[in-house]
Amino acid sequence: MTDWIHRLPTPLMGLVVLAATFLVTEVIYRTVMGLATGERGRDFKAVSPGLLPPLGIIFGLLVAFLASQAWGDVDRAHATVNREASALRTVVLLSQALPASSGDQLRGAIRRHIEEAQTTEWPAMAEGRATLKMIPVALAEALQATLAMTPEGAGQVAAQREIAVALETAADARRQRILISQAHVNWIKWMSLFVQAVCTLVAVAMVHSDNRRSARFALGLYATAMAVCIFLIVAHDRPFNGPNSVTPAPLLQVEP
Repeated sequence: MTDWIHRLPTPLMGLVVLAATFLVTEVIYRTVMGLATGERGRDFKAVSPGLLPPLGIIFGLLVAFLASQAWGDVDRAHATVNREASALRTVVLLSQALPASSGDQLRGAIRRHIEEAQTTEWPAMAEGRATLKMIPVALAEALQATLAMTPEGAGQVAAQREIAVALETAADARRQRILISQAHVNWIKWMSLFVQAVCTLVAVAMVHSDNRRSARFALGLYATAMAVCIFLIVAHDRPFNGPNSVTPAPLLQVEP
């Protein structure tokens, strides 16, 4: 799907999907009814209604596969951001055990990292521009400062070790969220779903080609159900884009 639809508010996104589905359904209805005349009309009517359940099942399976991927990506995105926030919170807490100058330096680096994530990385992830080439400068500075410290006493040694581990965890979580931001349902899967939907609607129209009113009712029900399924996938297709996207709120909550 194109990026513009993911930027729409949720109600408007639903209306766009519903309108597009009804438009395609209307075209199918008019085409089938226009062709269902004479001998061709009898051929259409001879199509068995038993064809509809298998087509509906195949469409449902495709929806299930695509929805599973989309919702799985969103769940992984939430988990990754929460893991990054938890690791940064650990750094902030343990920095209290370090000398004042070192602690202030670490907390300042964490603050800059969170601000950069919010103002630079999140817009880039939403637009699919974020890559692993983007270097987390503040996070790297924090790790370098931690490793360069000369701890005094067993408490600071333990704190230094745990801070280094937490910073590595945060860096890994950041890499994972950038990779997840590139995840989406590709065009081949979308085309497969759309072709299956069209085939199902054409079959419904052919089965009811001798009764225009019943054909409209049946097509309207099928089209509405299909639009709901497509909308659910579109609304969650991009984990970091759209009104239902993953936000940097967990990171902002731990900002020192």
